[in-house]
Amino acid sequence: MTADALLKVFKTLTDPTRMRLLALLEREELAVQELTEILATPQSTVSRHLGILREAGLLHDRRDGTHVYYSFRLPKEKAWHDAWALARTALADDPDARTDAAALAAIFRARTARTRAWFDAVGPGWDVLRRVFNDDAQRARAITKLVQKGLRVADIGTGTGVLAIELALAGLAVIAVDHSDKMLASAKANAKAAGVAAQVEFRAGEATALPIRTATVDATLAHMVLQYMPRPQDALVEMARVLRPGGRVVLVDFVQHDRVWMQQKLNTHWQGFAEDLLRGWLVQAGFVEILIEVHATEARGDDIPATFVASATKPRAKKRHA
Repeated sequence: MTADALLKVFKTLTDPTRMRLLALLEREELAVQELTEILATPQSTVSRHLGILREAGLLHDRRDGTHVYYSFRLPKEKAWHDAWALARTALADDPDARTDAAALAAIFRARTARTRAWFDAVGPGWDVLRRVFNDDAQRARAITKLVQKGLRVADIGTGTGVLAIELALAGLAVIAVDHSDKMLASAKANAKAAGVAAQVEFRAGEATALPIRTATVDATLAHMVLQYMPRPQDALVEMARVLRPGGRVVLVDFVQHDRVWMQQKLNTHWQGFAEDLLRGWLVQAGFVEILIEVHATEARGDDIPATFVASATKPRAKKRHA
């Protein structure tokens, strides 16, 4: 690294606001409005510092609808790694950085609370809204990934229990998880009406903190759920935790799209997912044998994006040789 390049490293990281921004963006992908709220700093100031960090090659940005989200991407040069390690150590004892961390946690809680409140308000009416997903075809594709009767599976974000009921009718023992009490009440009533109440166990909980013991299910399934999560990657880590070695995760959701109306009508956090992003999350969660199939929509009369069915395996423990 040249002297000029090294000087650029020092100049970029000597500003306290930029250091605080990077500390936040290392932990979480955030929009300008959220950064402004956390730092209690004018948007113009935050945007100016983000511009400097972007010019230095330290940021990755992702557009999702009307929002742009930023995350910290450390360059490969050793000087950047050494300088940031020093900066991170200094921030550990910085009172402003601790205040930022607390504000970030509050934003996480607010994101989750907004989603839960929306689903509680929708309640049983979700069965009408979900028709937008054209999900009968997608459920069938997802279920084909679970071929053996007698498996114990977890339906994450069960909603009104439509998928859990279908899985139970197919001969599977189901743990159905949702964070909305009203959704769970509706799902229990639907399971009873379908005659499968004994095969489905309903549990209240978050996808990022599943109320399921480690390594106790054969498969986890999340159907049109990831798009509602502020941090889908955390949910994938949880799904890996509860799976037995050799177990499968099955995900159905939209590919990345630009249909802003869907975000507005359905209150989603994400406008679908790029395949490389999803694959990266699955790898980070420890999954192998990753398969992502993309299917064009079969809906008529609506501008519905393509969907994917992704499946992956939790590795089996390696045998020790004597």
